[in-house]
Amino acid sequence: MPDRDFHDTPSPGEQPGTGRGTERRTERRTERGTDSEREAERRRRRAQFLRDLAEARELRDRVQPRRAKVARLRHAMRMRTFRW
Repeated sequence: MPDRDFHDTPSPGEQPGTGRGTERRTERRTERGTDSEREAERRRRRAQFLRDLAEARELRDRVQPRRAKVARLRHAMRMRTFRW
């Protein structure tokens, strides 16, 4: 049936060479080449997250000073009872 042959026929807007089967090969190729870039991006996102988290903690401590003081005292107590 000629009208069922759609697997190898690219869509009108598709670039040549990006049809079915070639996606996996290009994916693997880019995966190997960008491992260090992915790691660098992950580190950047993690650093940004940690900065935002620290900023949120500082804001919470300014807004709720009593709760911040209690949290500091609890932390000090935990550190005193911790055995090295």
